[in-house]
Amino acid sequence: MNAIAGRPCVLIPCLNEEKAIGRVVADALALGLSVIVVDDGSSDRTPDIVAALPVTLIRHPQRRGKGEALRSGFREALRAGYDAVVTMDGDGQHLASDIPAILDAADRYPGSIVIGARLIDRQQQPGGRRRANAVADWGISWACGRPIADTQSGQRFYPRAALDLVDLPAEHFVFEAALLITACRERGIGVVSVPIASRYQGEFRLSHFQPVRDVTRITTYTIGRLFHYGDILASYRRSRAMPTIIDESALRPAH
Repeated sequence: MNAIAGRPCVLIPCLNEEKAIGRVVADALALGLSVIVVDDGSSDRTPDIVAALPVTLIRHPQRRGKGEALRSGFREALRAGYDAVVTMDGDGQHLASDIPAILDAADRYPGSIVIGARLIDRQQQPGGRRRANAVADWGISWACGRPIADTQSGQRFYPRAALDLVDLPAEHFVFEAALLITACRERGIGVVSVPIASRYQGEFRLSHFQPVRDVTRITTYTIGRLFHYGDILASYRRSRAMPTIIDESALRPAH
């Protein structure tokens, strides 16, 4: 697949995604990648649909939150010997067709986390969600000590060094923020972003992300990390630079 990105698999955490999960998984499999699905206690047909597909299915008997779903998937990927993981949501908002560009960016920036940043057609994002994302980007970039585009996107490439952070003490949507902050501040892992489309139209189910509750959780964690690492003003100045955004056209080989 990709010489530098190594041997990646796709990880899809999901909860009650019966309308979309079959198509999402099938599209990922069509890329020739192995797929791990973590069902976080669904009460609909999601696990039955996934069980009929050639994937590794992990089931939580009850809902444990996205952080624990990702943690279960990371552990399975490490157990199975994968070098990296590409995460994507199960509701159809993320497309498998964006994964090749993300893997190409991982090849260009070896050892980095690559984020599929929802920078195209941003007007489709609901106003409250867009504002919540902007606040999270501002705060998490500050805590990371570097600018990051779309810190809330669930479509990401995690290299092996990031997977080793599987036991970080953070839950729910805070886990993804914790991974970024700890990777930047303690492991020196780079973060780059590849533009993808914002997809909020169609038959997506209501997001499990609750802007007030989850932004409060993320903000509380982020402020704690800022004080933990210190050097607050210098971190803020570094975070105000331009994030590294890789235009997909720049990933195509010249003819």
